Amino acid sequence: MIMSDLKVAVIGVGHLGKEHARVYTELPGVSLVGVVDIQPQQAEKIAQRYHTKYFSNYQEVLDQAEAVSIAVPTKSHYGIAKDCLQRGIHVIIEKPMTGTVQEARELIALSKAKGVVLQAGYIERFNPALDAIKKLSINPRFIECHRLSPFTFRSADIGVVLDLMIHDIDILLHITGSKVKKFDAVGVNVISDKEDIANVRIQFQNGCVANVTASRVSIASMRKMRLFSEDSYISIDYQKRDALIYKKSPKLTLKALNFSEMDVSTIADLKSYVFGDLLKVEHIKMDDCEPLKKELSSFVDCVVGRKEPVVSGEEGLKAIEVANDIVCEIEKNLKLVHNAKSREDTL
Repeated sequence: MIMSDLKVAVIGVGHLGKEHARVYTELPGVSLVGVVDIQPQQAEKIAQRYHTKYFSNYQEVLDQAEAVSIAVPTKSHYGIAKDCLQRGIHVIIEKPMTGTVQEARELIALSKAKGVVLQAGYIERFNPALDAIKKLSINPRFIECHRLSPFTFRSADIGVVLDLMIHDIDILLHITGSKVKKFDAVGVNVISDKEDIANVRIQFQNGCVANVTASRVSIASMRKMRLFSEDSYISIDYQKRDALIYKKSPKLTLKALNFSEMDVSTIADLKSYVFGDLLKVEHIKMDDCEPLKKELSSFVDCVVGRKEPVVSGEEGLKAIEVANDIVCEIEKNLKLVHNAKSREDTL
C-alpha cells in the first residue's frame, strides 16, 4: 500500500510560524497544505514562497489538514487548539502551550479523548547542546540560567516569565526530574504592563537549587545555562550551540596537593598547575542539527507512529503551573511595593 504524505498546516506565519512552514517543506513525507495568518498579505507572501495555499481564517484549512503548528499569540492558543483537537487534528503549540493551567488541562483531556498528539513547543529540548549533556548523566546541585533579549513587541500579551523564562523552567523540570519545593521571585515592569525582567530562585525537592534570570529589555541576546555538580561544571550557550565541561581530577584536593607544605613560590605557580593538569576542560561533542527541524521532525514521527511526544501536553502543563505560580508571586510583590510607595506619597 502506498502511504500518502502527512498533510500539515501552519496557523500563524509571523516570526516563528514562517520558519515552521519552511521546515515542513524540507521534511520527507510531509505536505504543507496551507498557511494561515490574520494579515492576508503575510499569509500570501509565505504561501507563495513555499508553493501552498493561504488563508486568513484558520477554520478554512482544517478540512485539509491532519496536523497543525499553532504559532499565534498565547491568548489564542487555547481556542484554536481546541477546535483542531475536536476535529481529530494533531497539534503542536508554540510555548507557552496555554495562558492558564485550566486551559492546558482541558486540551490534554481532549487530545486523549480524540486519540491525537498534543505536543508543547519547547525548542530548547531539541538543542544539540542540551541533548549532548543529557548523555553525561550528571546530577546537578546548582543551576544558573540567563535568557535575555531586546523587546520584540511580539508577545506583549504575556510577561517575560511566560514569554522567555518558561523555556528554562521546562528544562529545569526535565533535567532535575524533581518537583519544586519552594521559590522566591521578583520582577519589574519596564515597557509593558507585565513583568519585563524577572529573577527566581527555585529549590527542588531533590535538593537542587536554580537561579533563573529572564529579561526582554536587554540590548544583546543571551541564552546560557551553567550546571554545577560534585565533580564537574558544565557551561551551555544555546545560541552558539556550544557546551564546555570542566571535570575535576581526583588529585584536586588540598590534602592531595599538600597545600600546607608549599612555599610561597610554589603557591604562586599553583594556578597554572591546577588548571593545566588537574582541571580538565573539554568541548562536549554534539550533533550539528537545526533544533526546529529536529522538533518538527519528532512531531511528525509521533503523529505517523502514534507515539508519545518528547515534550508532551503534560510536560507543557507542568511548566505552565510553575510559571503561573512565579507570576503570581511577582505580582504580589509588585503590589506590595506599589502600596508602600503610595503610602509614602500621601505622607
